[in-house]
Formats: sequence, C-alpha cells, structure tokens
Amino acid sequence: MDSSAGYGAPLAATSKTEAAPALLAARRRARLRATLLVIFTQIALLAAFLAFWEYMTVFDKQTAFMFGSPSAIAGFLMTMAADGSLWRDSYVTGLETLLGFAVGNVIGTLIGLSLWYSRFVSRVIEPFVIALGSIPIIALAPIIIIWFGTGLMSKIAMSTLSVVIVALVTSYKGAVGVDEDQINLMRTLGASKFQIFRKLVVPASLTDIFAGLKLTVGFALIGAIVGEFMSSSEGLGHAIFKAGSLYIIPKVFAALVATIALALILTFLVGKVEKLLMPWRRLG
Repeated sequence: MDSSAGYGAPLAATSKTEAAPALLAARRRARLRATLLVIFTQIALLAAFLAFWEYMTVFDKQTAFMFGSPSAIAGFLMTMAADGSLWRDSYVTGLETLLGFAVGNVIGTLIGLSLWYSRFVSRVIEPFVIALGSIPIIALAPIIIIWFGTGLMSKIAMSTLSVVIVALVTSYKGAVGVDEDQINLMRTLGASKFQIFRKLVVPASLTDIFAGLKLTVGFALIGAIVGEFMSSSEGLGHAIFKAGSLYIIPKVFAALVATIALALILTFLVGKVEKLLMPWRRLG
C-alpha cells in the first residue's frame, strides 16, 4: 500500500485550512481598497462641483443671487449652528421624520405581510391601495391640518401617509415572492400556515422590507417637510420656506444641506439595523 496516500489527504486539508484565512484577508483588503477608491472619487467629484459653483458665482452677482455660492452657504450653516437654530430645526424635523417613518412602516409592513394569508383579500383591496398611492401627499395637507391641527401630530401624520403605501407594497411583494417549493416542503413536513408565515415568509421578505425602509426614509422626510411648509414655526421645512419667501437663496441651500445630512444619517441607521437582523448579507 502506498503510504503517501494516507498522509496526502491530511496535508492537503491542512494547507487548505491555512490558506482560508489568508484568502479571506485578501478579499477584505480588496474590498477596502475598492471602498476607499469609491469614497475618494466621490469626494473629488464633489470638490470639483463646489469649486465650479464658487467660480461661477464670484464674478456674476446675478448668478450669485439666483444660486448662492458654497462659501455663502457655509457661512449660513455656521451662523445657524452658532445661534442654535440649525440643531433645533434638525431635531424637530428629525423627530417628525423618525416617528412618521416608524409608524408608517410598522402599519404598512404588517398589512402587506398579512395579505399573504389571503390572495382573495389582497385582490379585493389592490385597487384601493393603488388609488391611495396615487394621491399627491401635498393634496392631503389641508385635510390633515383640519384633522390633526397645526402641531406635531399633523407632521407625523403627513410623514406616515408618505410611507405607509410604499411599505405595504414592498412587504407584500416580498411575501408573495417566497419560493412555492419551500412552502410546499414545509407543508409536507406538517407545518401550519402560521409556522410557514413566521419561519419562512417573514425571513424571506426581509430583503424587500429593508429595501422599502431605505426608500421610505426619503418619503418620510418629504412628508415632514411638506407638513412644515403648510404650518409650522420651527423645523427645516419652516427654515426653507421662510428663507425662500425672503429670497435668501444661500440660507435655503444651507437648510437643504442639513436636510440631506439628516436623510443620510437615517439611511445609515437603517443599514445598520439591516446588518443586525440579516447577518448573512455581510458574507456576500
């Protein structure tokens, strides 16, 4: 008997085991380099755009009045930060957005997933969902103000209505998209419909649900801003509306920068929650 055959397999297995961490480290380094390259390119493009914008407004007063300038916008941001209005308005809009985002997604996701139980019910309510989703959110603002007043609740309601239909549709799409073979397999193993729903449908729908969450961050923020446009004494929407009515364009852009920053922070937090609830996504 060839003794090398007996020792070859363990040696090959050992070499593969030792190579695995090195291969994993190489992949991580490659991903890090790619990420750094993307970030560098984004920063370079932003810097070039701001430099061009600043150049175009330095020598033309009309252009500076119409579009502001990055330096003027930065000046207003620092002024707003110093007097506290930036943080106060960001907090108010952020609170309205976060509450509307949470309420709208919870309601929409629960309804969307629940429709998996009955295709008949889902077909019955489908035209009503489409009808509600086709209504411009700004058209509902006067009614929302009559129902909820001009305080915080009206902004939360606007934000919620901006989110709920999208959350419903994306969660329902994820639920009905579950592989029928997997459902049939669980049925043959004796699983009840609730067990199939809890252990298969909900986990399989998480990808679509979180895609909807990332999408509805912007919708929730839009709803809150629209509500502040209609009636408010604070918030980023109020700051934008007030500065725009006074034709202070750099201050409008300064509030828009704060709004964009708020949206990016909320989207980042949603991504972190996604990684916690879907750890297998990090392995891809």
